[in-house]
This record gives sequence, C-alpha cells and structure tokens, in this order.
Amino acid sequence: MTIKVGDKIPSATLMEMQDGKPTPVSTDSFFGGKKVALFALPGAFTPTCSAKHVPGFVQHYDEFVKKGVQLIACLSVNDAFVMGAWGKEHKAEGKVTMLADGSGDFARAIGLELDLTKNGMGKRSQRYSMVVDDGVVKALNVEKPGQFEVSSAEAMVKAL
Repeated sequence: MTIKVGDKIPSATLMEMQDGKPTPVSTDSFFGGKKVALFALPGAFTPTCSAKHVPGFVQHYDEFVKKGVQLIACLSVNDAFVMGAWGKEHKAEGKVTMLADGSGDFARAIGLELDLTKNGMGKRSQRYSMVVDDGVVKALNVEKPGQFEVSSAEAMVKAL
C-alpha cells in the first residue's frame, strides 16, 4: 500500500553523515514539529538525479524557506557515505539534508520501492517529492518510471 496525503510518516531509522560518520536519524524526530520538503530518487550520482533533481532543490532553497519550509531533504537507497559525498559535490550542505535509506526499509514502508534489479541497481526508491508537516503527508508527487516532472523543485515551489 502506497502512502497518501493525510498519512503519518512511518517510524524508521535513516542515516546521515554528521561530523564525518554515519549517524542514525529517526523519522519521528526529523519530521516531527516542522514543515519538510522531501524528495527521493533512485540513486546518487545517477544522470537525472545529479543533473536536475538535487541541483534544483539547492538552487531554489531560499524560495522554499520563504514558503515556510524548514527543512529540505533528499532520500535515496544508498549508504550514508555516498549520500554525504554526493551532497558535498552539489554544495548541498546547509540547504539539503542528504538522508540514506541504505536497505530500502523506508521506501518499502511507504510503498514506493522500485525494483531496478534488471538494470543492475537492485531495489531502490521511486522518484517522488512530498511535503510533510509535523509528520503528516500534505502533498505527494510520484513520478511515472523514467519521468522527471512532478517531483522537481520548481513544481514543488509552485505548489506550496
């Protein structure tokens, strides 16, 4: 079953690089009491994700803040080391929190897992974006496979 608008984000543990080491991040504390723009993608350092998705959120950071977003987060089924390095490459620090869903547990829990085994990438996350306010999904934009339209930073800013 796929998460939908009005649902609470499930309790899970993600990872983030902090002070040079992978650090657990509870979804309850990360999403609780604040407005978060979350976007997820199939993989760090992949073409669309690197060329369009992450750069758009870094570039439009100030617009998100003006619209009341307190945190922007990027989520991928990669490890925290990869997500940390990818964030540095895109100068995301202080703008986009790079979260790792290493085993895809969160992607499965919200029903947005994507099987890319035939492409040699294993089980990943679908490409999507959502607005979460105090742990509750207020908007959800799931891309059709191979598409990049509804989950972009530009689309989210317009919808806020």
